[in-house]
Amino acid sequence: MTLDKSNQRVRQMFASIAPKYDLMNHLLSLNVDRAWRRRTVRMVPPRGDEPILDLCTGTGDLALTYSRATAGRVPVVAADFCREMLEIGQRKKLRAGLIGQVTFVEADAQSLPFQDDQFQIVCVAFGLRNVASTERGLREMVRVCRPGGRVAVLEFSMPGREPLRSLYGWYFQRVLPRVGQWLARNREQAYEYLPASVGQFPSGERLAGIMRDCGLADVELHPFTFGIATLYVGAKAAGR
Repeated sequence: MTLDKSNQRVRQMFASIAPKYDLMNHLLSLNVDRAWRRRTVRMVPPRGDEPILDLCTGTGDLALTYSRATAGRVPVVAADFCREMLEIGQRKKLRAGLIGQVTFVEADAQSLPFQDDQFQIVCVAFGLRNVASTERGLREMVRVCRPGGRVAVLEFSMPGREPLRSLYGWYFQRVLPRVGQWLARNREQAYEYLPASVGQFPSGERLAGIMRDCGLADVELHPFTFGIATLYVGAKAAGR
């Protein structure tokens, strides 16, 4: 089945679930998604005070995690093309007292409104698979990353070992969509889309290879929680 990942479809889907997005993320992951973001920040820490870009930020969880970890010393730009999600992220920022330290920007991941070589870290958590063209999104991430900077992709994956692989596959394909759809109650079938998008998205060495083709070197894979999620990290060569 070909998945509709057009901008209009994806934007409308996330707009429809925005009010319950954070609740559903934490509930359906048993709150492990928070730990994954904190671990990402620890493994890809800022070096210096150059800005960080969190792409497909949603409601800003990874951007806010980076800002807290740096005590606001490093400016963070949180970009997404769904205005409804950004509005929630802005309210979260204000509640956290991070005024002026995190900037929310409405932007398309495939055509970013930023200059070349601007950010020391360009990261995305659970969002790259929703970009219509994985390659185009990654090339934009590399373009705006400064030479010597790092690109980090945190994404769902499948455990490699049995019986966990089968158990998790059953939960992800059968339980999660029904629970998610029942709680979120949206017309866009967002929680049917989730396992389908994960299933069709390249993972493991396939994604690492695409990252290398898009201009990244020293690409590393770091499985989280028995492989339920994976962190991919690559460096932009100093000469690019």
